[in-house]
Amino acid sequence: MLQWVLGGLSGVLVGFVLGVVGGGGSILAVPLMLYVVGVEDPHVAIGTSALAVAVNAVSNLVVHARRGHVRWPCASVFALAGVAGAYLGSSVGKAFDGKRLLALFAVVMVIVGIAMLRRRNTPGFADARLGRRNAPALIGLGATAGGLSGFFGIGGGFLIVPALVAATGMPMIAAVGSSLVAVAAFGMTTALNYAHAGLIDWKLAAVFVVAGMAGGTAGAATSTKLASYRGALNTVFAVLIFITAAYMLWKVGWPDVFQTTAEH
Repeated sequence: MLQWVLGGLSGVLVGFVLGVVGGGGSILAVPLMLYVVGVEDPHVAIGTSALAVAVNAVSNLVVHARRGHVRWPCASVFALAGVAGAYLGSSVGKAFDGKRLLALFAVVMVIVGIAMLRRRNTPGFADARLGRRNAPALIGLGATAGGLSGFFGIGGGFLIVPALVAATGMPMIAAVGSSLVAVAAFGMTTALNYAHAGLIDWKLAAVFVVAGMAGGTAGAATSTKLASYRGALNTVFAVLIFITAAYMLWKVGWPDVFQTTAEH
């Protein structure tokens, strides 16, 4: 019962983050599963969080879509390009050592956080849309983000949001809303792959999903308010990434985990 209560509280937090920044849900979900809820196997934590975040992303997507924050053509091309990459990446990730997987994940988070801070004052183009010029970038970045999100067992919002901005120049709030299409697609692809290997705690995932819907509703409302301040979403996004990355690196024993890898 205690584990379910902790899972519910964690789900509220993850849903809120997904609603605010369109990504970062899985960034929080995996360490919460491991260090708060008490899931012992990193791969079960990854598989369970991937399923929960994918379903919560769909819930938050509905809210953002109603507010006109989703650029459907761009989001659809990006998501379709990344599904195959997500399946391939998740297949490789299942066979990778859990601690090293989390350590590499944290390093990537730091790199993306720096990139987001550098773009925090970019207003974006309100009329950004799918076209011949940005279609190749959407396909290429979509496939790359899908592969990485599948490998790390995450929805991939922290990769998808900056990729959408880079490919189309759309405003941050539109990238947040549009990213949820790919977050849902990549997360579900990864979850199905992990489910096939029996690496999902279905009851815990259900608790996470239900609680996350409540948090997501509040998060989407907060995201709309922050959008009126230039760079606010980018800054919140980057700070969240840095804090979580530092905590994960500390928990897995940085840099000893990589020294162990080199010795073997």
